[in-house]
Amino acid sequence: MIAHVDDKLISGVFITFSGNCKKALSFYQSCFGGLLQFESFGGVVNGYVETPVVSGSLVSDRIIIHGSDLVHNEGRKLGNYMAIFLPCKSTSDRKELLVKMEFDKGNFPVTDYEQKLIEVTDAFDVRWILGI
Repeated sequence: MIAHVDDKLISGVFITFSGNCKKALSFYQSCFGGLLQFESFGGVVNGYVETPVVSGSLVSDRIIIHGSDLVHNEGRKLGNYMAIFLPCKSTSDRKELLVKMEFDKGNFPVTDYEQKLIEVTDAFDVRWILGI
């Protein structure tokens, strides 16, 4: 997905959340800041507890995340085939981000914070590669 920020084209990621798009993008906004927008159906849709998000986006200085609750015909499949790479300014910047994204509340396997790349999976089963 591409977004315009100050007349520049910025690439972003698109994630299918299958029912918790609004919650996920709101959580990411608390971590990265930025502008959050949602487009939803006008009424109830079979198979969804809440009105599903057709398209949502978070545009921040660090990252652009687009998402939807609508799933492809084959269903949403979790796996390690996709990860979001996010460059961090320093190890302290990365540690601060790890706390904001609540990786410190679970079994966070990182013992060497000086590694160039750290891979973590968040509460929404999204894999992140945090580099320095």
